Amino acid sequence: MTTAHELHARGLREHLAPALRALGLTGWRRTFALPDGTHWVLVGLAERPAADRVSFTFDLSLVRRAAWSAAGLPGHRPDPRVRYGVETWRARIGEVLPVGEDVWWEVLPGPRWQLPLDDAVAAVRHYGLPELRRRAGADLALLAGPAGGLTGEAYLLPAELERVNAALLTAAVARVRRAELTDGALVLTGAWTRGDAVARTVLAGVAEGFLSAGDERFDTVRCRDTLDRELWTFPDRS
Repeated sequence: MTTAHELHARGLREHLAPALRALGLTGWRRTFALPDGTHWVLVGLAERPAADRVSFTFDLSLVRRAAWSAAGLPGHRPDPRVRYGVETWRARIGEVLPVGEDVWWEVLPGPRWQLPLDDAVAAVRHYGLPELRRRAGADLALLAGPAGGLTGEAYLLPAELERVNAALLTAAVARVRRAELTDGALVLTGAWTRGDAVARTVLAGVAEGFLSAGDERFDTVRCRDTLDRELWTFPDRS
């Protein structure tokens, strides 16, 4: 009897990879990219094999090409399955599906073994790629906006954020994209998500450092994602 591992390998080779390439992605085996001049727009296959089955899902990642080059990290391009800390955005595909939580498909021996592969490709087509394209477009608009997209008084210029971002990179947390003063608060913007507990903890330390400087222009530090959605406020007075 053909094992789940053999079926998964066959499905990846004969079905999943060709189907992803038919959607406009380039690549092979487990990492794929959409052609884009300013960003690495990436889809990666994450696997969780067991004795009698193979579970799999997709990692989605958006990285500015300039940021990747400047980071000097190894490899021609980022691996979407790895968190580097230079991402504009990254998520598991389940986060952009209607269920809004982690989703894994399973390949099991039997006559219907290919159905999970079909369903996974449909998820990439209808949810994963549209979200990646939307975020790439929003980030490009941010890059092209007036004064680099700043909406308040610049607190630190990009070059002045290097020390903070170096610490975030060490902790595998996405960098601070901009720091600005708005309505008595220091607002930090970056490719973070509300459910990322590590980012929240590390940014709480960053906020404490900013607040300890005693700058009278702000008494709170607010963190936002790259679409200007509020994530956390420090100190947390809730």
